[in-house]
Amino acid sequence: MRRHLLPLIVIGIGVLACGRRVSDTPALPIGDSTRTLYHDGIQRSYILHVPPGYDAALPMAVVLVFHGGGGNAENAVRMTAFNTQADQSNFLVVYPNGTGRLEDRLLTWNGGTCCGYAQEQNVDDVGFVRAIIADLQSVTAIDTHRIYATGMSNGGIMSYRLACEASDLIAAIGPVAGTQNIASCEPQEPVSVIHFHGTNDTHLPYEGGVGDDSRTGINYVSVQDTIQFWVDYNQCPPASEIEESADVRHIAYTDCASGSAVELYTLVDGGHAWPGSGGPGWAGGDQPVMTVNATQIIWEFFAAHPKP
Repeated sequence: MRRHLLPLIVIGIGVLACGRRVSDTPALPIGDSTRTLYHDGIQRSYILHVPPGYDAALPMAVVLVFHGGGGNAENAVRMTAFNTQADQSNFLVVYPNGTGRLEDRLLTWNGGTCCGYAQEQNVDDVGFVRAIIADLQSVTAIDTHRIYATGMSNGGIMSYRLACEASDLIAAIGPVAGTQNIASCEPQEPVSVIHFHGTNDTHLPYEGGVGDDSRTGINYVSVQDTIQFWVDYNQCPPASEIEESADVRHIAYTDCASGSAVELYTLVDGGHAWPGSGGPGWAGGDQPVMTVNATQIIWEFFAAHPKP
């Protein structure tokens, strides 16, 4: 009988040991921390914000927030105030850093035909995002049905590239002042889209083309053509909701394929800025429209549109 019991005792000790290793895994620190990883031979980094309600055993939603061209992760933290929303709604926020000739500023994203160093060097930013998600999964539980992307300007453009090339990963995107500028968009499954854009944006014009204040000289795709692509791809019925006020026009396409949706907030006379942010994205930048809070609206849209 002892011979039969001995293997069971050994197995039992092994199970207990494995249990201790799992339970002893340290939780992520609450607040902001910077994580680094190597991807495609380049050292990359991102700021991770962990809310006070974080539970290491509970799979959490992840929102990727991409800074604008010439900015960095710290700029995105200040401009969007997604940390405050995350603390209220209990999700993880990731602020990735783009690449550039300088180590920590004037960074850009390879959004297809834009922008700057990242596009010129053909940096694999889609692969970098996949590496970020893998890095997060190595240290905590995340809900793979609730991974979202948003960003300003070049960061919004990057969000669209993710929808085109990582639709298996991204449930919904929330671009602000950035359109879809990629030669060929071939998503594999529907992605929900909520877009904010000012009609007086002179950097990335609402109607498309080269903006009067453009720093890139790129002929941008219009908001209408961008939105129409996703209305068609997501097989949306005619718009179900249209709301207008003095400075905001909101149109929503709901009941699209796989529970997806497409929404557009047109900011009448609005410029190149994050709505509701309380100030321009950079010194001398445009003042934001304050009658809508893009961060709150984007999160509410994300929360309502996980992957099926």
